[in-house]
Amino acid sequence: MKVPMTEYLRIDLETENWECRVCDHVIGRADHSYKEGLLVHNRDPREIHPPIIDPEKYRFTFSPDPEWVRILEFCCPNCGTQVETEYAIPGHPPLHDMEPNLPALKAQWAARGKDTAPYAGPAVTADGGHNH
Repeated sequence: MKVPMTEYLRIDLETENWECRVCDHVIGRADHSYKEGLLVHNRDPREIHPPIIDPEKYRFTFSPDPEWVRILEFCCPNCGTQVETEYAIPGHPPLHDMEPNLPALKAQWAARGKDTAPYAGPAVTADGGHNH
């Protein structure tokens, strides 16, 4: 049974692995952080939030200071789908934001029966299903 956990991540309960929901790539073991198996891009926050006022004239420009914040983009190494974005403190490790209880998930889905398919909204496809 493959259980969706986020828009782009699922757990295969038989193999206990994280998988990309777009391309079916195995990201890593589900008892570890899924972020360990993804590509990460450490973005300059000024690229995402450009200054509103002239940085040559003003110290504070309404743009995040890269000495105080970094933006991490986590992407599937196979298809490039951006799975997660995280605002973090420079020098700190990425957050360990999900720690699924695999025995409980297995029991929950075993009780529902094999005919019950998890519903997680419209299908996510790699062939241009996204319009952004």
